[in-house]
Amino acid sequence: MKIAIIGAGNLGLSIATGILNSKGSNHLYLTKRNTTEIYNFEKYGNVIITSDNREAVKKSEILIFAVQPSQLEAILENIKDLLTKKHVIISTITGFSIAKIEAIIGSKHHVILCMPNTAISVGKSMTCICANETGEKRINLAKAIFNKMGHTLEIPEEQMQAATVICASGIAFWMRLIRATTQGAIQLGFDAKEAQELAMHTANGAAGLLIQSGSHPEAEIDKVTTPKGCTIQGLNEMEHQGLSSSLIQGIVASFEKISRIKERQL
Repeated sequence: MKIAIIGAGNLGLSIATGILNSKGSNHLYLTKRNTTEIYNFEKYGNVIITSDNREAVKKSEILIFAVQPSQLEAILENIKDLLTKKHVIISTITGFSIAKIEAIIGSKHHVILCMPNTAISVGKSMTCICANETGEKRINLAKAIFNKMGHTLEIPEEQMQAATVICASGIAFWMRLIRATTQGAIQLGFDAKEAQELAMHTANGAAGLLIQSGSHPEAEIDKVTTPKGCTIQGLNEMEHQGLSSSLIQGIVASFEKISRIKERQL
């Protein structure tokens, strides 16, 4: 499978790492204006580093765009004459709609929007996917690529902004919760390294329980809360201090911000 990642920044490199670790490509182009920052990827042997987007498009079939929203239009204009029926265009760019991409390259191309998160580099991404009518014929291909690096969910395009908040920004939200748990463990007497180990593996276990069992979070909470016990005491104090409400308010605030960004782009 011949893949090009156009824009090897933080997200682009996370996707590249995920693809390489999962052996998802035998031919991977990485493009970046300043290529000196990514030459270490050549150690994989099947990776070509270039600042020439047109070269990458000519030599690849699947094009994953991971540039800034302000850069995508010019890049598409520059390479659109090279696009053929074999190409699958996958955009990971927040706020750049399918209609806007079609306005530049036409509606007959396979256009797919994917919103992964940075956990893709360790094979744990939650990636949301949608496509135009033509792209629906190749959406299973996109799922196959990203399922090797986590889990995918096909959703309507109008939900992609919300998914960006929950899944992409959500990595930062969960990191902050793990950090807070780490701080609490330190206060209880663990050293910093032990505290983080306890926090992150407990968070991983909680998610794993839900994924494997398919149960509701409250069902798992019920298993560890006993009458007059320490767990319910802690949970109630957290709720009194606004844990759930502050998290929900933060999610809504992020969604309102991303909505304003999209309005400015229209």
